[in-house]
Amino acid sequence: MLPQDIPAPTDILVIGGGPAGAFAATVLAREGFEVTLLEKDHFPRYHVGESMLPSCRPFMRFIGVEQKVVDYGFSVKRGGAFLFNHMKREGYTDFINPDPSKAAWNVTRADFDEILLRNASENGVHVLEGVSVNSIKFAVENDKKPVSAAWKSDTGATGEVKFKWLVDASGRNGIISTKYLKNRKFNQALRSVAFWGYWTGAGMYAPGTSRENATWLEAFTDESGWAWFIPLHGGKVSVGVVLKEDSSNAKKAGLSGPDVNAQHYHNQLKLVPGVARLLQGAKFLGEVRSAGDYSYSASQYAGPNYRIAGDAGAFIDPFFSSGVHLAFSGGLSTASTIAASIRGHCTEEEAIQFHNDKTGTSYTRFLLVVLSAYRQITSRSVDILSEIEEDNFDRAFDFIRPVIQGAADTPGPTVTEEKLQNAMDFCQHALGFTDPEMHEAAAKRVDPVLLADDGPILGPKEVMAIAGDDEEAEAVLRRVNSCKALEAVHWQPNFRGETFNGLSIVMEQGKLGLQRAFGFDGADLTGLASGLA
Repeated sequence: MLPQDIPAPTDILVIGGGPAGAFAATVLAREGFEVTLLEKDHFPRYHVGESMLPSCRPFMRFIGVEQKVVDYGFSVKRGGAFLFNHMKREGYTDFINPDPSKAAWNVTRADFDEILLRNASENGVHVLEGVSVNSIKFAVENDKKPVSAAWKSDTGATGEVKFKWLVDASGRNGIISTKYLKNRKFNQALRSVAFWGYWTGAGMYAPGTSRENATWLEAFTDESGWAWFIPLHGGKVSVGVVLKEDSSNAKKAGLSGPDVNAQHYHNQLKLVPGVARLLQGAKFLGEVRSAGDYSYSASQYAGPNYRIAGDAGAFIDPFFSSGVHLAFSGGLSTASTIAASIRGHCTEEEAIQFHNDKTGTSYTRFLLVVLSAYRQITSRSVDILSEIEEDNFDRAFDFIRPVIQGAADTPGPTVTEEKLQNAMDFCQHALGFTDPEMHEAAAKRVDPVLLADDGPILGPKEVMAIAGDDEEAEAVLRRVNSCKALEAVHWQPNFRGETFNGLSIVMEQGKLGLQRAFGFDGADLTGLASGLA
């Protein structure tokens, strides 16, 4: 499709053809809406972020693209191994036990993203590549409502397209968030930089076992960062290192020569003996890429007749491979809330609130987990993700697949510093220090129902009120309640059960939107969440 073929006007304009944009556009087109997607690059195009989670499968199934991904032949990801402490065994999160169909993939994003974009076109989306959006015009009577976008093609053609609805899936550029709302905030605790490259002829993790060829992540022996080893199809592996920005700059300060990044990259690989063993005899393909400042969020992700999805709004450190998952989740929320508003399922104000809540909660869940993992990475000698007597982190990964399930301390539309700190205070006790003797003693002093697996989940203030001056009971109650709030599943979403402000997603083709959700007594179920974001 050529630039002169851009419909003017169009019902829904989507900026960006990555996973978030392609998914949202496809879902909306399959509902019968007119959708135009403008992508500044020509696909296939390179992109990092190759490791995926099993939760991506139901998203892809919903838009009819799962089998295309299966048939392509990407490297199957059966699970992931995580080595935080070189004095202990690695932990392992198993995607396929007991169901092999729950496997994910490690993908070359150039190919994977193109499959998604071509699928969007096949489902009726007007896809135009090589067309960038430079500016957005807002309504005179409502300067918060976008009404048109100025575009320019890579052939030099220019124009303006009017629309009724706008989806900003423009990736890190995030035109709405960075140029107009100016509300992007970088997470200082995860102010990191990554360096990566590709190898051939590498070894594999756990050959001949059910874990064969799993992704491998390993903390640096000097506690300054971590590395990834991601097997791809065709015999290639992606190997990267991630460090705090200040640490990286300090390490690079003494280097000189034509390619400091390459020297720096190979120096860091010496700090991960597990990765080094896998790379014995392997050939480096010669180019070191880098990226920094990639953990950020925004104060809002929706407004009158527009939604922000995927990296355009928020992105979290890639330790738990959350990128495509969050892109799909945000894309679904985007499409559902637009459809709900058009179809009168709720007011536009309610739809905006739902998308803000949904996106903020999804981001926060992964943020909490990543921050907890970083506590262990930078403190190898301290047992944060394991008990003192354990020689591995398997127990941690039984519940730290982890996602905070409800909104016990993070209600509301935005991820403020106060809410984030409250949530971190709540989460960290699941990784704290208690022992069986403390639990046994506390059980004699508090209602045992509160310690039961199926007991109520208490927030920090409730715990403090119940425990009073009993510090041991308080520590046990915090630990038990934090663990109960962590989702012990393999990243499988259940969008129908997740409710914000009395609304939940209707994930059914032809009926997409939002529905009212009420408890058995008619009470609003606001804030309850079952499943992952």
